[in-house]
Amino acid sequence: MRFMVMIKSDERTEAGVMPTEEELTAMGRYNEELVKAGVLLAGEGLHPSAKGARVKFTDGRPTVIDGPFAEAKELIAGFWLIDVKSKEEAVEWMKRIPCTDGVETNVEIRQVFEPADFGEAYTPEQRERDEQLRLAARKD
Repeated sequence: MRFMVMIKSDERTEAGVMPTEEELTAMGRYNEELVKAGVLLAGEGLHPSAKGARVKFTDGRPTVIDGPFAEAKELIAGFWLIDVKSKEEAVEWMKRIPCTDGVETNVEIRQVFEPADFGEAYTPEQRERDEQLRLAARKD
């Protein structure tokens, strides 16, 4: 089962405050554990929303909205994509995230849809096309 794990933003991350050397070292060790366990598929930190944009569609027409966006705690500061056996295993891994004392950190864990989740509506032709796209996207 794949899970997207999203680290929520806060005032510090939205202000562009960079992690300390100690925080980077601790996170690097944690990421190494995920890699050694064979569960990490991807993981990255994100720039503040001030450097981002949203595209909103109304009646099929796009409107671009530049950041920053309100409610820092509702935004995403970084993510991991992990592959584990269960939601419980994902939770256990995330309980080990090295977090800074005195700073509240919120993490959201969401399961990624798998082809079987879509049932018969996801035809064999669509599956094949999507698999070819995934393979093409992985090429260097």
